[in-house]
Amino acid sequence: MFNTSKIIRFAVYSIALGGLSLNLEAQTKPNVILIVTDDQGFGDLGYYGNPHVKSPTIDQLAEQSVRFDEFLVSPVCAPTRASLMTGRYALRTGVRDTYRGGAIMATDEITIAEILKEAGYKTGMIGKWHLGDNYPSRPQDQGFDFTLNHLSGGLGQNGDWPNALEGSRRYFDPILWKNGEMIQTKGYCSDVFTDEAIHFVDKNKADPFFLYLSFNAPHAPLQVPDAYYNMYKDIDPSKGFENDDRPFPVMNEQLKENARKIYAMVSNIDDNLKRLFDTLDRMGIRDNTLVIFMTDNGHQHDRYAAGMKGRKGYVYEGGVRVPSFWSLPSQFKGNRDIKTPTAHYDILPTLAELCGAQRPTDRILDGKSLLPLLNNETSSLGNRTFARSWVRGGPEQYTNISIRNDQYKLVGNTVQHANIDTFELYNIVADPFEQHNVVLTHPSEALDLKQNMDVWFKNMISEHNFTKDHPAIVGTMHENPSVLNINDAIFTKNENLGQDVAGWEIEVAEAGYYDIKVQLFQKEINNIKLDLKIGSETITKEAITLTDGIIHIDRLTLEKGTIRLTPFVTNEKGAYIKPFYIKIDRQF
Repeated sequence: MFNTSKIIRFAVYSIALGGLSLNLEAQTKPNVILIVTDDQGFGDLGYYGNPHVKSPTIDQLAEQSVRFDEFLVSPVCAPTRASLMTGRYALRTGVRDTYRGGAIMATDEITIAEILKEAGYKTGMIGKWHLGDNYPSRPQDQGFDFTLNHLSGGLGQNGDWPNALEGSRRYFDPILWKNGEMIQTKGYCSDVFTDEAIHFVDKNKADPFFLYLSFNAPHAPLQVPDAYYNMYKDIDPSKGFENDDRPFPVMNEQLKENARKIYAMVSNIDDNLKRLFDTLDRMGIRDNTLVIFMTDNGHQHDRYAAGMKGRKGYVYEGGVRVPSFWSLPSQFKGNRDIKTPTAHYDILPTLAELCGAQRPTDRILDGKSLLPLLNNETSSLGNRTFARSWVRGGPEQYTNISIRNDQYKLVGNTVQHANIDTFELYNIVADPFEQHNVVLTHPSEALDLKQNMDVWFKNMISEHNFTKDHPAIVGTMHENPSVLNINDAIFTKNENLGQDVAGWEIEVAEAGYYDIKVQLFQKEINNIKLDLKIGSETITKEAITLTDGIIHIDRLTLEKGTIRLTPFVTNEKGAYIKPFYIKIDRQF
């Protein structure tokens, strides 16, 4: 039930930190606020040349900060979040995707929150987690003292079952989870998250704190208060770039409307950050608070992207290069640009060094501390390569994969055993917009990078946490009942149906009686059949009529151990009905 090895490691860390804390008594540890927005691209700020979006607070933060202009993340959100939490490539942590069970981080990973908590920090997580929604993968299980979060990859997605059926209102008055308890909130989601962030800062201002403020905006669905939309309703997002010779996408009317709503959501976040920063100033703690602003991946829809190629989901720069502003007035000289390539997994080792925390020593960390760059002590962190990969359900060796060093970037969108000339090679320094494939004229550089790519890929898919599932643990004091949502389900092909069927890997903490409810999307339905597969056994219920969409199986005996739970529901024609979620309630 408990991760004993993690507890032992932290006991050792605590002993080490006991001596370290004596050296820190004469100085004040900095507070840390890590701000991450969702699907906000590099070009979705005024600071980077967008004439339309109004983001004065973030622009001012950029002007006052150390700016990492070559800051690289993953092509999609859950892998980025796993890397920034752990200092490791996401595949090492078990995170490979955004749903279908691929967004559950292994519980034996050690997070920023855990190491800072051991160093005396109060820790808070607000907004989007997306690394597992059940014990032991929730943010409160991974080192956070305070949590306020939604489920799944976004408010109202199917995995976020409390809000999924709210339609066009899912970003307003959302149902959230506060320290594991469901609560009804009032207001627009980004406003709600910021209110709670301000409250967390006020409550913990006497102690060093770490706040992970993770907005779900401007991720789709593109819902925003009218007052913000009206700021942009009359603009043409494709105009205003006539004197800009960088590449620009073709925008149809739908893309233009998407951009208007996204810019409105960004402006709302900007106003909320002003409220937060004003609070820091009013409390007199701004100078000693490290504020990091970044986004989780590139833009989702085609629009201005400062000339970069690609968007969310792609390994081109438009998908993986994001803003990264670091401001700590008491220590870092601001208004500086750093061109050295850096990445999301550099955050944990940087914060460990800055905050006097013990970084994990029993595993590979892919990140490096950025303090020498932040303190202007060096302009290089040595020879580094940065690999990126993402395929739905993947990874695949040569599909949507890249690796780069300081000068060259190799992109693979080809097949196994393909010749090197089927890859793309870019001189990323001379050609930052990836317009000129030079693989034919620089084959040796391409072959060197491909060799590194092959080694990286082999290492990733051999990682222990990549090769196993990360089941929810049901029937514990930490979470009972457990609600298993469709985002964390594992899908397997049913050959008879020719389609994928959802199931959940669970670990039963204790043998006993359990009530199970299978919730369907459709509430009223007649003459359906359930085959509930529990490991190698099947329980069948036939001729079921529902008025609330719930199939009940009461006082089912489950043995202790790990099993696969698959509710196979069919209608009278034999067509598969995908479940919405499953509720498992241990009866004591």
